[in-house]
Amino acid sequence: MAKRGKAYSTAAAQVDRTTAYSVAEASSLVKKAAPAKFDETVEMHLRMGVDPRNAQQQVRGVALLPAGLGKTVRILVFAQADGQKLAKDAGADFVGADDLIEKITGEEWTDFDVAIATPDMMGKVGKLGKVLGRKGLMPNPKNGTVVAPADIARAIDEARKGRVEYKLDRTAIIHCPVGKVSFSEAQIAENIQALLEAIIKSKPQGLKGSYIKSISVSSTMGPGIFLDLKQISGAS
Repeated sequence: MAKRGKAYSTAAAQVDRTTAYSVAEASSLVKKAAPAKFDETVEMHLRMGVDPRNAQQQVRGVALLPAGLGKTVRILVFAQADGQKLAKDAGADFVGADDLIEKITGEEWTDFDVAIATPDMMGKVGKLGKVLGRKGLMPNPKNGTVVAPADIARAIDEARKGRVEYKLDRTAIIHCPVGKVSFSEAQIAENIQALLEAIIKSKPQGLKGSYIKSISVSSTMGPGIFLDLKQISGAS
C-alpha cells in the first residue's frame, strides 16, 4: 500500500473509523477532513446487499440534488422544429438535429455534460451509441433524458439543478457525487438525503436481507466517513 501524505494523515486523524456518524455530522466532518487545496468533490459510496448479476436486483435511477453539484452543466438537445425553439428558450447550450449528429459522428465530439432528445430523434440518435454510450451521455427514457417537446424546459431545468444518475456497478457498489467541499454543511446534508431517498425508493421488490450494507462519504482526496445506518429509514 502506498504511503499517505502528511495532509491526508492530518485529515484522517479527525475521523474516527470506528464511529458511524449522522448525516449532519458527516456533512460537517467531510469539509474539515478535506486535505487538498482545490475545491474537492464530495462523494457518497454505498455497498449494497443486492446481486449485480441478477437482473431483478438492479438498482438504477436519477436523483435531483437540491443544492446542485457546484459546476456548470453543458446541455445538448436533439430536437426538430418547435422542439429546437423550446430548447433554446430554456437555455440549452447546444441545439440541433442532423447537424449535431454529423458533428458527433465525424469528430467524436462530446463537449457537453447532458444530452436530451425528443422521441422522434431517437431513431437517428441511437446510431451514436458507440460514441455517447461509452461516455454515459446517451439519452434514455429511464433517466428522463428522452422527453416530449413540452417537457424539454423541465428536463433542462432538472439537469442544471443537480440531476445525477446512480447505478449499481458489478461489485455491488454505487458511487455518486453529492456536491463540493465549498458547499455549506446544510447543502451537503440536503444532497446526501435526497440521494439516499431516491436509492431507497429503488429497492427491488422481494429483496431478502439487508438492502444497504454500508454508506460512506468522502471528499476526492479525503478519508471515508461512515454513516449510521440505524438513523436512515429504509436502509435495511
